[in-house]
Parts: sequence; structure tokens; C-alpha cells
Amino acid sequence: MRRVNADGEAALPWHVIREDGDGHRYRVGGYSTRTEAQRVADRLSGHGERAAEERPVEGNGGARYLVEPVTCASGEYA
Repeated sequence: MRRVNADGEAALPWHVIREDGDGHRYRVGGYSTRTEAQRVADRLSGHGERAAEERPVEGNGGARYLVEPVTCASGEYA
């Protein structure tokens, strides 16, 4: 069963973030599980499958792919 928020949209509590060599951060996508987000980060970095606990993942050109939980304005997890 897929979780939804109050607006009826799919809840995607895990983000993959690309951080370039200058520290600029870009959200790549949202995912329903940490494992799914980690697989995407691994694939984007060109490292294939890795243990879910290993992060951040270094990619090509000095970019890093981070897996982070979505937080609310209060700082608590969504």
C-alpha cells in the first residue's frame, strides 16, 4: 500500500540530493523508502549496488549523491 499525504499525493519521505564540487545541492528525486533512494544514488554515481548504510556516494566530476529524509519546518521527519 502506498502512503499518501493530506492532499492525496504520494508521500515520498526520502530524497536523493546531488552535491557538486562547489557545494551546490540539487534534489534529484523523492522515494518512498531509503533503500530505493540509496539504489538510485548508487546507480547515478556509477558504483552499482552498495550497502544501504554507506553514504554519501561519490559520483563523476566530484559530485556526491546523498540520501536524506524529508523534514518538516519544525525539523521533525515528515
